[in-house]
Amino acid sequence: MKMKRFISGLVVAMGLASAGNAAAQEILITGPLAGAPAVRKERLYRQGRFELAPTVSFTLLDEYRRTILIGARLQYNLTEWLSIGVWGGYGIASLPTALTSEIDSSAPRNVFTKSNVNPGTPTDANNGTSFVDQTAKMNWVAAPQLQFTPFRGKLAIFQKIFVDTDAYLHGGAAFVGIQERAQCGSNGQVSCSDPSSFGLASSTKIAPTFGLGLNFYINNFVSIGLEYRALPFAWDRAGFDTRGGGNDGKFPDNKITSADDTFKFNQMMTISLGFSLPAAPTVSE
Repeated sequence: MKMKRFISGLVVAMGLASAGNAAAQEILITGPLAGAPAVRKERLYRQGRFELAPTVSFTLLDEYRRTILIGARLQYNLTEWLSIGVWGGYGIASLPTALTSEIDSSAPRNVFTKSNVNPGTPTDANNGTSFVDQTAKMNWVAAPQLQFTPFRGKLAIFQKIFVDTDAYLHGGAAFVGIQERAQCGSNGQVSCSDPSSFGLASSTKIAPTFGLGLNFYINNFVSIGLEYRALPFAWDRAGFDTRGGGNDGKFPDNKITSADDTFKFNQMMTISLGFSLPAAPTVSE
């Protein structure tokens, strides 16, 4: 019995010793597959092609105004995974939110609010402006950007229709044309309690822009895209005097200045219809 145990232990020890000296062995493929690429006859939808894509964008999570932008994306695909281009949009509609309508209808107009809420109401023929007229809006965006496409594959619809799809990341710098309440209350400027001080003035913000998207290729020439974009920057969206005073500048100072701007992680969704040139993509070997 002891001899059997000894022999079993010796066999196990020899097996462990030989396992310690084992090394991976390279598998060599011979025959017609030797040296063949991992994928053959792959359609290269991006590489070496220009893309022009009309777009419609909708801003998200807005406090006071929702903006709809009509625009386009133009880009050149340096490789199948890297592109350079520009996206731009113009705001064709700026719609007040429910919060804006509620403030306009219920906010008191008195000595305590005269610097923050226009004393005029939509039905006041003498003063004649509403709260919505002092809220900031996004007029246009222009964004040069890079696009990185690390993933691609096929999307199956009901296991019957298969669509070539890719997922991408984009990033760049955005120039954003906005209108926000004009500065007031400083030397040489109109008082912020004057009804005329609630008008909007145009300015341009520069901000980073980034996001992700999907492209669905209907055929070799046309694609449909869905994209998320972030545009973080600070602006005075309500036209309120909320900062600039006190020791730390966090209290009202009866002025509208850049100190009243607050940071907002502006976001939007975009739907695009892309057209690629040349019309036929390159096909790999």
